[in-house]
Amino acid sequence: METYEQEIETFVVYMQDREYAKETQTAYANDLKQFLMELDGKPLHEVSELDVMKHLTNVRKRGAGAKYRNRCQSAIRLFFKVMMRFQLAGHNPTLEIEKAKVEKNRRPVFLERKWLDKCLHAVNSKHMARDVVIVALMAYAGLRVSEIVRLNVNDYESGRGSLAVLGKGEKWRYIPLPTELNALLLHYGHVRILPRNKKDEQAMFISQFGRRISKRMVQTIAEKMFIALQGEHEELHGIKLSAHKLRHSFATDLLRNGADLRVVQELLGHEDISTTQIYTHVLDESKQYAMSKLRPNIPVLK
Repeated sequence: METYEQEIETFVVYMQDREYAKETQTAYANDLKQFLMELDGKPLHEVSELDVMKHLTNVRKRGAGAKYRNRCQSAIRLFFKVMMRFQLAGHNPTLEIEKAKVEKNRRPVFLERKWLDKCLHAVNSKHMARDVVIVALMAYAGLRVSEIVRLNVNDYESGRGSLAVLGKGEKWRYIPLPTELNALLLHYGHVRILPRNKKDEQAMFISQFGRRISKRMVQTIAEKMFIALQGEHEELHGIKLSAHKLRHSFATDLLRNGADLRVVQELLGHEDISTTQIYTHVLDESKQYAMSKLRPNIPVLK
């Protein structure tokens, strides 16, 4: 990897300067390093379209889906764009490579409202108050795991009962909280674990080690909660549940209660409404119900 040390550094500095999300920077850098490793020291000006296609094919052979494969392609494409800008490469071999088709109409896995309400009662941990609030913010405010991690205490405005959330692309959105969730956060403010160093003093959620909570810990909290929930209810056996499914459930519940698709888009922090449209299966159910109520008076044809 030393062969491309300057190129990798240039790529990382470019992403930092353009204020790419930290998660994107990390993902793209890792994807790129895997590609460069396969090049085995080959000069960038000799890298061909076929070299890139071989790598993307290997990514799929290792079991990755179309979405991950496309992310790798995007990372490599951006890398060569940066290399050309700084005259470290003379061409971009990715320009003619088509992206893999991603299934867009797949119905998201979600929990019905009755199960969503049972989630908070299934939390059983040493730090109950913290973990219940974390699950509640995913289930009833639609926060991503990464957004939970980034929350600071001053992002919560108790007077207005709202939460400022820093989402993908470093974009802020503001979520008015349900009364019950606002009360829960007010209580949590009195029992919050205190950080051990100034670096994390503003973090809303602190780990048992006194540091800002990690993404893995948030996922673990959700996983343990789902294991307990599925252990109590046979109906949930065999359903693959994760922290992100709480966000799916939040969006589905909003639409079932008549929320406008644009409102759901804003609450979820989707840049493109087409991303939000995966939840329109709920609207399809509403249309089916509405049509079932029609009683047309059709004459009997002879």
